[in-house]
Amino acid sequence: MTVIGPDAQERCAWVGGATEFLPYHDTEWGFPVADDRQLFEKLSLESFQSGLSWRTILAKRENFRRAFAGFDFHVLSEFGEAEVESLLGDSGIVRHRGKIEAVVNNARRAVELVGDGEGLANYFWSFEPAANDAATPQAASLSIALAKDLKARGWKFVGPTTVWAFMQATGLVNDHDEDCCIRPLVDAQRFGFVRPK
Repeated sequence: MTVIGPDAQERCAWVGGATEFLPYHDTEWGFPVADDRQLFEKLSLESFQSGLSWRTILAKRENFRRAFAGFDFHVLSEFGEAEVESLLGDSGIVRHRGKIEAVVNNARRAVELVGDGEGLANYFWSFEPAANDAATPQAASLSIALAKDLKARGWKFVGPTTVWAFMQATGLVNDHDEDCCIRPLVDAQRFGFVRPK
C-alpha cells in the first residue's frame, strides 16, 4: 500500500502519517548502515519508540543525541545514577527510567561486544537474511534470533518488534513497498554495500 508524495511518486503508506516522515523515509529508512555509533543510535531510538509514535521520537531525535552523548556507547557506558537522574529531568527526551537505564546498560554491552573483537556492524549484519525480501519467513525468524541473542548478551528493551523495526531502519532488510519509488534506490545501495566482516 502506498501514498502519492508531493512529487506525484508513490511511497510507503506510512509516509502519509506526518510531514516529517518524508525526508526520513526518502534518505534514511532502509538504507544500509555500517557505522557502529549510528547502529547503536538507531537501536536505542527504536527502543525508546516502543509503545509510542515514531513521530514523537523523530521530533526529539536531536535532543536524544545531545542528552546521550551523540550515542557514543563508549561515553554512555560510563554513565551512572547521577546521569540517569539528570536525564529523567530532561523534558527534551522521553523520560522513561527503564528505557534510559536500558540505553546505558546496552552501551556497556556494546563496549563488551566490541572488546571481544567484533564490531557492532559485523555483529548486526551477520543477521541479514539471505533474501532481500523482508516478507520472507527467514527475515522474521532472524529478527527473533537477533532479539534472543541480544537478550542473552544482557541487552534490554530489544524485543522482536523493536529489533524488526531496527532491521528495517538500518537496511538489514528492504521493507519499502514494492511500488515505492525509494525501493530501487535502497536496492541499489544494498547491492553495492560492502558487508562488514
